[in-house]
Amino acid sequence: QAQLVESGGGLVQPGGSLRLSCAASGSIFHMNVMGWYRQVPGKQRELVADITNGGTTNYADSVKGRFTISRDNAKDTVYLQMNSLKPEDTAVYYCNVGAIYYLGSTLKRDDYWGQGTQVTVSS
Repeated sequence: QAQLVESGGGLVQPGGSLRLSCAASGSIFHMNVMGWYRQVPGKQRELVADITNGGTTNYADSVKGRFTISRDNAKDTVYLQMNSLKPEDTAVYYCNVGAIYYLGSTLKRDDYWGQGTQVTVSS
């Protein structure tokens, strides 16, 4: 089991920046994907960005060029640098770790979630 602890959310004005951090502890499989999702009331949780332990990144179109995801494998920590924030970025942001492994010949993924951190972009 993995435990995820997030930090860095808060209130920021449009155009401002925030940096989210998520530290994972417990049993983390070597092969994993770490990422950030967000959710607003009444909508499904959506992927913001993720990064493999090899460093391959993936971003939602809405945040490309503004957000940067990175990770420190030695610390099992993932970061999300958010710049040029817009009111529509307001959401609860959740850290995710997808532990990837083989069960026999079947590729499996177990997902772990943080508790969520509120990001509010407002003047």
